[in-house]
Amino acid sequence: MTTPLKNRLVRLIETAGPIGVADYMAACLGDREAGYYTTREPFGREGDFITAPEVSQMFGELIAVWCTGAWAALGSPQNAVLCEIGPGRGTLMADMLRTLARIAPDFLRSARVAMVETSPRLTEIQQEKLNGAAPSINWYRDIQEIPEGPLILVANELFDALPIRQYVKANGRFVERLVTAINQQLCFTAGISSINAALLPTGHGQAPEGAIFEAAPARTALMQRIAERIAADRGAALLIDYGHLEAGFGDTLQAVSKHQFQDVFEKPGEADLTSHVDFAALAETARALSCRAATMTQCDFLLAMGLLDRAGQLGGDKDETAQEQIRSDVERLAGSDQMGTLFKVLCVSDGRTRIFPFG
Repeated sequence: MTTPLKNRLVRLIETAGPIGVADYMAACLGDREAGYYTTREPFGREGDFITAPEVSQMFGELIAVWCTGAWAALGSPQNAVLCEIGPGRGTLMADMLRTLARIAPDFLRSARVAMVETSPRLTEIQQEKLNGAAPSINWYRDIQEIPEGPLILVANELFDALPIRQYVKANGRFVERLVTAINQQLCFTAGISSINAALLPTGHGQAPEGAIFEAAPARTALMQRIAERIAADRGAALLIDYGHLEAGFGDTLQAVSKHQFQDVFEKPGEADLTSHVDFAALAETARALSCRAATMTQCDFLLAMGLLDRAGQLGGDKDETAQEQIRSDVERLAGSDQMGTLFKVLCVSDGRTRIFPFG
């Protein structure tokens, strides 16, 4: 399928040569005129994919419980910043703020809510949804713009959309994988620049020809900024995404449109483009900046935060149809064959603070 962005990328490559996978991802997702997140409404059943907050209100409610525990572990500071990066349609924060008003009104009254969003279109949607939900809500384009103070940060399905670089093993070396154009069609090719072997996982020498290694400098940079802020001002971050807990090899770049996987070159700019997150690398980055870092599956996290109890409360006075929907939502969020084990949760906190259920 031809799209305006595909035509433009083909012309660019024919003129200037192949581009990196990171550049391809950045163009597909963030191009001002034809990028996926700048031109489309991807969320929900009518969109291209459903995130956990769109599955059930229980997800945001349990995140709010975690935030309350983090605030208490920090000593209930009166100048805390409650921040979400990449808030989508604002569904997660709306559920969190509604829950905080019920279970932690002192926290909600004193907290400064910071929404970090780069899309003007999504900012408008979030502002409409969250109007009046908290005493203080402000929007920022970068985490470095948010106010000083102890930070409690949440990001759900953010890191998977940050661009990655791929390296393919060819003739015994891992060289950068590039995107080129042949007969007006986009495809992969091997470049000539190689990655420093010290950055590769243990055992890379035994990896077969054609093996793919993914590096994510943009994810590392964002993790460094979050960890630096937490180390300096105290705080905690909860980062939820799909990915793996140990570094390894494999091509995880994928495109999704209308809830179906498709070829990554099928509809540039008109399909979501993501890859699996290396949680081990993020945790290592945080620890290098004197932060604590711990991981678990989304299933284990939600169960520890009381998912089953909350489901029972919601379904207690409902009819059988509603109860069945709640059971289905629990399975979607925590089932081992659905989001439960595919999605991982990383908790980062300052060196003095232990946050339940991670330590």
